[in-house]
Amino acid sequence: MRKVLIFAALILLFTATELLTEEKPEEKAVEKLPYYEIPEYPETYSAGTVVGRMLDGLGHRYYWATEGLREEDLAFRPSPEARTSAETIDHIYGLSLTIVNAPQSLPNIRSKDKPEMTFAEKRKATLENIAAASKMVKAGKADDMENYKVIFQSDENRSEFPFWNMLNGPIADAVWHTGQIVSFRRSSGNPFPKGVSVFMGKKRE
Repeated sequence: MRKVLIFAALILLFTATELLTEEKPEEKAVEKLPYYEIPEYPETYSAGTVVGRMLDGLGHRYYWATEGLREEDLAFRPSPEARTSAETIDHIYGLSLTIVNAPQSLPNIRSKDKPEMTFAEKRKATLENIAAASKMVKAGKADDMENYKVIFQSDENRSEFPFWNMLNGPIADAVWHTGQIVSFRRSSGNPFPKGVSVFMGKKRE
Protein backbone atom coordinates (compact mmCIF):
# COMPACT_ATOMS: atom_id res chain seq x y z
CA MET A 1 0.00 0.00 0.00
CA ARG A 2 2.84 2.35 0.90
CA LYS A 3 4.49 1.74 -2.48
CA VAL A 4 1.23 2.56 -4.26
CA LEU A 5 0.92 5.84 -2.36
CA ILE A 6 4.52 6.79 -3.14
CA PHE A 7 3.98 5.99 -6.83
CA ALA A 8 0.79 8.07 -6.90
CA ALA A 9 2.56 10.96 -5.20
CA LEU A 10 5.35 10.84 -7.79
CA ILE A 11 2.82 10.94 -10.63
CA LEU A 12 1.10 13.97 -9.06
CA LEU A 13 4.44 15.70 -8.57
CA PHE A 14 5.46 15.05 -12.18
CA THR A 15 2.11 16.32 -13.48
CA ALA A 16 2.29 19.47 -11.36
CA THR A 17 5.83 20.14 -12.57
CA GLU A 18 4.73 19.78 -16.19
CA LEU A 19 1.86 22.21 -15.66
CA LEU A 20 4.10 24.77 -14.00
CA THR A 21 6.78 24.60 -16.67
CA GLU A 22 4.38 24.50 -19.61
CA GLU A 23 4.71 27.65 -21.68
CA LYS A 24 1.71 29.89 -21.30
CA PRO A 25 0.21 31.40 -24.48
CA GLU A 26 1.12 34.93 -23.43
CA GLU A 27 4.72 33.85 -22.77
CA LYS A 28 5.33 32.39 -26.20
CA ALA A 29 7.97 34.24 -28.21
CA VAL A 30 6.57 36.99 -30.38
CA GLU A 31 7.45 36.55 -34.04
CA LYS A 32 10.42 38.72 -34.87
CA LEU A 33 9.84 40.94 -37.88
CA PRO A 34 12.59 42.49 -40.01
CA TYR A 35 13.92 45.96 -39.23
CA TYR A 36 13.48 46.34 -35.49
CA GLU A 37 17.05 47.47 -35.98
CA ILE A 38 18.73 48.37 -39.23
CA PRO A 39 21.23 45.70 -40.38
CA GLU A 40 24.96 46.31 -40.26
CA TYR A 41 26.08 48.34 -43.25
CA PRO A 42 27.91 46.58 -46.10
CA GLU A 43 31.70 46.57 -46.17
CA THR A 44 31.87 47.95 -49.70
CA TYR A 45 30.02 50.49 -51.80
CA SER A 46 28.36 49.33 -55.00
CA ALA A 47 25.15 50.08 -56.85
CA GLY A 48 23.51 47.10 -55.17
CA THR A 49 24.70 47.78 -51.62
CA VAL A 50 23.70 51.47 -51.84
CA VAL A 51 20.17 50.61 -53.04
CA GLY A 52 19.99 47.86 -50.42
CA ARG A 53 20.89 50.35 -47.71
CA MET A 54 18.16 52.70 -48.96
CA LEU A 55 15.69 49.84 -48.64
CA ASP A 56 16.96 49.01 -45.14
CA GLY A 57 16.38 52.63 -44.14
CA LEU A 58 12.83 52.45 -45.52
CA GLY A 59 12.19 49.17 -43.71
CA HIS A 60 13.44 50.51 -40.36
CA ARG A 61 11.35 53.66 -40.65
CA TYR A 62 8.26 51.69 -41.69
CA TYR A 63 8.70 49.23 -38.80
CA TRP A 64 8.56 51.98 -36.19
CA ALA A 65 6.04 54.16 -38.02
CA THR A 66 3.57 51.25 -37.86
CA GLU A 67 4.55 49.81 -34.47
CA GLY A 68 1.77 49.98 -31.89
CA LEU A 69 -0.89 51.50 -34.14
CA ARG A 70 -4.39 51.35 -32.67
CA GLU A 71 -7.71 51.06 -34.47
CA GLU A 72 -8.30 54.79 -34.03
CA ASP A 73 -4.87 55.50 -35.55
CA LEU A 74 -5.61 53.31 -38.58
CA ALA A 75 -8.97 55.04 -39.09
CA PHE A 76 -7.54 58.56 -38.83
CA ARG A 77 -7.51 60.87 -41.85
CA PRO A 78 -6.46 64.55 -41.72
CA SER A 79 -9.29 65.64 -44.00
CA PRO A 80 -12.32 64.05 -45.69
CA GLU A 81 -10.44 63.92 -49.00
CA ALA A 82 -7.30 62.28 -47.61
CA ARG A 83 -6.48 58.60 -47.21
CA THR A 84 -6.73 57.06 -43.77
CA SER A 85 -3.60 55.59 -42.22
CA ALA A 86 -4.97 52.12 -43.03
CA GLU A 87 -5.42 53.08 -46.69
CA THR A 88 -1.91 54.54 -46.75
CA ILE A 89 -0.57 51.25 -45.35
CA ASP A 90 -2.44 49.42 -48.13
CA HIS A 91 -0.67 51.63 -50.66
CA ILE A 92 2.77 51.03 -49.13
CA TYR A 93 2.11 47.28 -49.21
CA GLY A 94 1.39 47.58 -52.94
CA LEU A 95 4.61 49.54 -53.41
CA SER A 96 6.54 46.84 -51.55
CA LEU A 97 5.29 44.26 -54.06
CA THR A 98 6.60 46.40 -56.91
CA ILE A 99 9.91 46.84 -55.06
CA VAL A 100 10.45 43.11 -54.50
CA ASN A 101 9.39 42.21 -58.04
CA ALA A 102 11.89 44.51 -59.77
CA PRO A 103 15.13 42.63 -58.94
CA GLN A 104 13.42 39.51 -60.25
CA SER A 105 12.00 41.32 -63.31
CA LEU A 106 8.58 39.95 -62.37
CA PRO A 107 5.51 41.76 -63.72
CA ASN A 108 3.20 43.68 -61.43
CA ILE A 109 -0.19 42.40 -62.55
CA ARG A 110 -3.03 44.80 -61.99
CA SER A 111 -6.05 43.00 -60.63
CA LYS A 112 -9.24 44.08 -58.92
CA ASP A 113 -9.25 40.89 -56.87
CA LYS A 114 -7.06 41.48 -53.83
CA PRO A 115 -6.71 39.06 -50.90
CA GLU A 116 -8.20 40.17 -47.59
CA MET A 117 -5.43 40.85 -45.09
CA THR A 118 -5.36 42.17 -41.56
CA PHE A 119 -3.20 45.14 -40.63
CA ALA A 120 -0.72 42.79 -38.93
CA GLU A 121 -0.51 40.58 -42.02
CA LYS A 122 0.07 43.56 -44.33
CA ARG A 123 2.70 45.00 -42.01
CA LYS A 124 4.56 41.69 -41.85
CA ALA A 125 4.36 41.13 -45.62
CA THR A 126 5.54 44.69 -46.34
CA LEU A 127 8.58 44.36 -44.09
CA GLU A 128 9.44 40.96 -45.54
CA ASN A 129 9.13 42.26 -49.11
CA ILE A 130 11.48 45.16 -48.38
CA ALA A 131 13.98 42.86 -46.65
CA ALA A 132 13.88 40.35 -49.53
CA ALA A 133 14.44 43.10 -52.12
CA SER A 134 17.38 44.47 -50.11
CA LYS A 135 18.97 41.04 -49.89
CA MET A 136 18.64 40.49 -53.65
CA VAL A 137 20.13 43.81 -54.76
CA LYS A 138 23.01 43.55 -52.27
CA ALA A 139 23.87 40.09 -53.59
CA GLY A 140 23.71 41.18 -57.23
CA LYS A 141 26.68 41.59 -59.52
CA ALA A 142 27.96 44.94 -60.71
CA ASP A 143 25.97 44.98 -63.94
CA ASP A 144 22.81 43.30 -62.64
CA MET A 145 21.12 46.64 -61.97
CA GLU A 146 20.90 47.30 -65.70
CA ASN A 147 18.88 44.11 -66.12
CA TYR A 148 16.34 44.81 -63.38
CA LYS A 149 13.01 45.87 -64.85
CA VAL A 150 9.94 47.55 -63.41
CA ILE A 151 7.10 45.84 -65.27
CA PHE A 152 3.41 46.66 -65.17
CA GLN A 153 0.98 44.28 -66.82
CA SER A 154 -2.76 44.17 -67.36
CA ASP A 155 -4.96 42.03 -69.58
CA GLU A 156 -4.20 44.15 -72.64
CA ASN A 157 -1.06 46.15 -71.93
CA ARG A 158 2.47 45.62 -70.68
CA SER A 159 5.00 48.35 -69.96
CA GLU A 160 8.63 48.11 -68.86
CA PHE A 161 10.84 50.69 -67.18
CA PRO A 162 14.50 50.67 -66.13
CA PHE A 163 15.42 50.36 -62.46
CA TRP A 164 16.07 54.11 -62.39
CA ASN A 165 12.32 54.59 -62.14
CA MET A 166 12.27 52.38 -59.05
CA LEU A 167 14.49 54.87 -57.21
CA ASN A 168 12.46 58.01 -57.83
CA GLY A 169 9.19 56.05 -58.00
CA PRO A 170 8.16 53.27 -55.59
CA ILE A 171 11.10 53.53 -53.16
CA ALA A 172 10.85 57.31 -52.74
CA ASP A 173 7.06 57.04 -52.69
CA ALA A 174 7.15 54.46 -49.87
CA VAL A 175 9.43 56.71 -47.79
CA TRP A 176 7.06 59.64 -48.45
CA HIS A 177 3.99 57.71 -47.29
CA THR A 178 5.78 56.26 -44.26
CA GLY A 179 6.35 59.83 -43.15
CA GLN A 180 2.62 60.46 -43.57
CA ILE A 181 1.83 57.62 -41.18
CA VAL A 182 4.14 59.19 -38.59
CA SER A 183 2.35 62.51 -39.01
CA PHE A 184 -1.10 60.93 -38.90
CA ARG A 185 -0.41 58.90 -35.75
CA ARG A 186 0.83 62.01 -34.00
CA SER A 187 -2.41 63.75 -34.93
CA SER A 188 -4.46 60.82 -33.60
CA GLY A 189 -2.70 60.96 -30.23
CA ASN A 190 -0.15 58.16 -30.64
CA PRO A 191 3.25 59.72 -31.44
CA PHE A 192 6.24 57.94 -32.96
CA PRO A 193 7.75 55.57 -30.34
CA LYS A 194 10.31 57.17 -28.05
CA GLY A 195 13.94 56.13 -28.16
CA VAL A 196 14.02 55.26 -31.87
CA SER A 197 16.96 56.76 -33.77
CA VAL A 198 16.49 56.34 -37.50
CA PHE A 199 19.97 57.83 -37.98
CA MET A 200 21.61 55.09 -35.91
CA GLY A 201 19.01 52.50 -36.83
CA LYS A 202 18.45 51.45 -33.22
CA LYS A 203 16.04 51.89 -30.35
CA ARG A 204 17.25 52.87 -26.90
CA GLU A 205 15.64 50.59 -24.33
